[in-house]
Amino acid sequence: MKRSKIYEAIGQKIRELRNTYRGRGISQEDLAREIGTTTNTISRWETAIYKPAVQDLERIARFFGVPIAVFFPDLQPSAKVQALFSATGELQDDD
Repeated sequence: MKRSKIYEAIGQKIRELRNTYRGRGISQEDLAREIGTTTNTISRWETAIYKPAVQDLERIARFFGVPIAVFFPDLQPSAKVQALFSATGELQDDD
């Protein structure tokens, strides 16, 4: 199975965030419980076997308190897009 470089990079970032969480890390099982998925799914995202949806990345980013853009380091959003992310970052799903 061929894996996309972007999904490999996303998986590496998920693993990095998980392993450095609060200076001691969080297990795949605990992260899965926190974001409402399974341990196998976390593992498969980290190894790029599964491709996380944007909603998954949003839940992960919210849990770790990082912008969703951390999963796409090679993309440099314009100043307008950055302003939009900043302005909408605290909105709830219903908003």
